[in-house]
Amino acid sequence: MVAVIKTSSSIRGILNYNENKVEIGKAECISAVNYPLELEKLSFTSKLNRFLKLAELNTNTKRNTVHISLNFDPSENHSKEKLAEIADTYMEKLGFGRQPYLVYQHHDSGHPHCHIVTNNIQRDGKRIDLHLLGIRKSEPARKEIEEMFGLVKAEGRKQKEHFPLNPIDVGRVQYGKAESKKAINSVLNKVIFDYKYSSLPELNAVLNLYNVHADRGSEESRVFKNNGLLYKILDQNSKPIGVPIKASEFYSRPTLKFLEGKFKCNEAEKELSKKHVKNAIKLAFFRENIVSPEKLSKVLEGGSIHVILRKSREGQLYGITYIDHKTRSVFNGSSLGKEFSAKGIQESCAMNILALERKYQKSNSTVSENIQNLELRKHVKENLADILLRVEKVNDYISKQFKQKKKRRLYKGI
Repeated sequence: MVAVIKTSSSIRGILNYNENKVEIGKAECISAVNYPLELEKLSFTSKLNRFLKLAELNTNTKRNTVHISLNFDPSENHSKEKLAEIADTYMEKLGFGRQPYLVYQHHDSGHPHCHIVTNNIQRDGKRIDLHLLGIRKSEPARKEIEEMFGLVKAEGRKQKEHFPLNPIDVGRVQYGKAESKKAINSVLNKVIFDYKYSSLPELNAVLNLYNVHADRGSEESRVFKNNGLLYKILDQNSKPIGVPIKASEFYSRPTLKFLEGKFKCNEAEKELSKKHVKNAIKLAFFRENIVSPEKLSKVLEGGSIHVILRKSREGQLYGITYIDHKTRSVFNGSSLGKEFSAKGIQESCAMNILALERKYQKSNSTVSENIQNLELRKHVKENLADILLRVEKVNDYISKQFKQKKKRRLYKGI
């Protein structure tokens, strides 16, 4: 079993996410613990109000929502009763046994799993400490539960969240507003409440990955003047298709006013994630021969960082955005520092190109010198061989004086 714990400041968004799964038949609420009514009699409003009333007891606590997923091996096939029992045992060991919580069994993945929704504000207004909750309590609880229920052990496996989010199938939803609204809503519930962005362009950087776009309209439009916001579906060419839907029509009401509040909160929360992205970029330049922003994009993609290059019609790069899917943080390049902006990345690429050219020239120069030395050695060897193997004329080595004397002796003897 693998447990994934996430905290949030929006119980409405998390509850809406799970209830929407129920509505489209991809999940089922199988348990409601510490509620005054039975599960069958609980409406969405009654589920939500139970959490909101507790949250009102401690308004100083900003992150008061806990969203947990318990993931099991694909070979396991647990009944609803067993999943509910596992969830109860886990919550008791986690210290949330007296808190109200809802258990949802999801059917939208290749492995069995359930989600638990709760909050950490107790009846006396005190909060349950969430600091290092996974290490302090979740991990020991997971190991005990694996033994108790005979589950496949997760020890040694890579623990990662199994919440796949696929781009909207534009061919399927572009013709119907009702279908479009459901498709957009599923993306909004995941992105708006899970990712940390501090501007509308940063939010759109993530939404566009899933064929959704938040649009304020032109400055002369009535939507813009009234601080309205429309959500649209994009086609494969990033062009809007279908009927745009007002933000106020969605249950979670992701209006411009709501998003502006998220911008302020996210700005502070993103600071902790900046170092991770900056180090990843520096490491990429250190390890690889990055000679273009496109090459950097490809390298960072392996580390779950999506790079969006904003170019003019002429193909000139004027902006860059980083989406870190590990920390779920979005950064405009310049917010990380000058060297991480579009201009800074282009300058770093240019420096790498110059360095490679110098290395290439030096390498060619060395090769040229080696060739010259080889040719010189060859020339010397050839001359030496020519001298050693040449057919020698012995007379060339006999002195003239010796020749003359030899001739006189022969003459005298006749």
